Amino acid sequence: MTDAVVRGTPMRVYAKPLRTLRDAALLSAFHGDNDFLIYEDQRWTFTEHHRLVAGLARALREEYGLTSGDRVAIAMRNFPEWVPIFWAVQVAGLVAVPLNAWWSRDELRYGMTDSGAKLVFADPERTALLDRDVPVVEVRGGEPGPGVRPWADLIAGFPDDVQPPAVVIEPDDDSTILYTSGTTGRPKGAVATHRNHVTNLLNTVVTRKVGSAITNGGTFPEPDANDPQPGALLTFPMFHIAGITVLCFATLAGAKLATMYRWDRAQAEELIRDNGLTSAAGVPTVMRDLVENSDSVRGLEGVTMGGAPIPPDLVQRIGGLGSSAASGYGLTETTSTVVGNSGEDYQEHPDSVGKPMPGVEIRVVDPATGDDLADGEIGELWFRGPSVVRGYWNLPEATAESFTDGWFHTGDLGYVDDGWVYVVDRLKDVVIRGGENVYCAEVEAALHEHPAVADVAVIGLPHATLGEEVAAVVNLKTGVDVEELRAHVRERLAGFKVPAHVVVQEEPLPRTPTGKVLKRRLREQIVQQG
Repeated sequence: MTDAVVRGTPMRVYAKPLRTLRDAALLSAFHGDNDFLIYEDQRWTFTEHHRLVAGLARALREEYGLTSGDRVAIAMRNFPEWVPIFWAVQVAGLVAVPLNAWWSRDELRYGMTDSGAKLVFADPERTALLDRDVPVVEVRGGEPGPGVRPWADLIAGFPDDVQPPAVVIEPDDDSTILYTSGTTGRPKGAVATHRNHVTNLLNTVVTRKVGSAITNGGTFPEPDANDPQPGALLTFPMFHIAGITVLCFATLAGAKLATMYRWDRAQAEELIRDNGLTSAAGVPTVMRDLVENSDSVRGLEGVTMGGAPIPPDLVQRIGGLGSSAASGYGLTETTSTVVGNSGEDYQEHPDSVGKPMPGVEIRVVDPATGDDLADGEIGELWFRGPSVVRGYWNLPEATAESFTDGWFHTGDLGYVDDGWVYVVDRLKDVVIRGGENVYCAEVEAALHEHPAVADVAVIGLPHATLGEEVAAVVNLKTGVDVEELRAHVRERLAGFKVPAHVVVQEEPLPRTPTGKVLKRRLREQIVQQG
């Protein structure tokens, strides 16, 4: 690695990196007729994928008239078409805006409006929720409605020898806008550059190579043309940074990538078995279901987890089955993993999120004073490096609040011990439900809109498989059925944000002298009550 100044901030970067995601996409053509995308009984080769990417990139620039920096939204589940759409946007020098497929109508419309997307690719479920004030290309739909173009119509005219458009892209040009729920009730778009994504991709490559070398007695194993093609079962949503990380690595490494419409363990077992997949990736809830109920994992080389705290017993169980567990701690704002743990290290330190990735700097900061803390002392984790995003889309005040001289304030409390990083709690008022961030403020805001609600506090309660689930404690002005309150939230927010429990209490919510709800006390009370 070498020293560089990126957007005015000194940091360590790869000396000879891929420059952009466009480079990574075009390099994947060398994998030729090997299988790439797997969905149910359908298969696409790398050659077929490259043709789609080149044709789509040309169509975006020439047919739709998009220019560098324009935004293109993707609103769909993990259909295989997601992958060439994403790569075509990168190859064309545009900005991909993956929208959460679980969002409500209002949330989807907000993402479209806030990002200023000029085109959206959507599946039928999302098409039905979108306004038609921008062109819509519908994937896997039936008869299109007004203003909707079928996917088959768009790709029908691509010649076999189609070439990508000639576009100049710089490493610090914008690549994606990924929305993360906001503490003030509105999602914030984290703007990642090509350098951010390429750094994350190269970190994945480097750490895997180092892991292989350690397993091989300290030497890098020579590639063997007779080795089976690697393959990954991707259960992370591709609209999440963890899903994009796996997508990018598989594309560059020439690995098969299998996806599903929704999690189904029997289908996952079949995909692993029938396609010789060598790894699986997903949130701990899903991976536990696979590990504890299937023999298929015994044939996997690795199981990668992220998006939520990982129980140490799950790490040990994966290792006991002969597979290698791996995790990545990071956020949308850090372009996925800034601290990682895998292999034998993970078995020895299953309660740690690992050690910082190449080029990543870490600080443990006293939240009250802003002073750096010594090893072993608990404070807020701050990170700086070439994978940290440049800020939030059109939100200069939120950017200034969360970023200081290139350092991102995670809102997570932790400490460092002998180089190992431990996360112990959160400063941010957020519930992590099955890998999905639910910021309490937006659920509280939705509940406050109901005329019967006088006061409300949203908290996270422990859950055996999801990690946490959403609960709301409410004071009411008038009587109302709790199911009505839950339906009220469901009309405004994604289903995973709807409180699983609504507790009505007559006594006022406990507060500090400054008016802040004592949520820890509320949580303890409800847990004790069962």
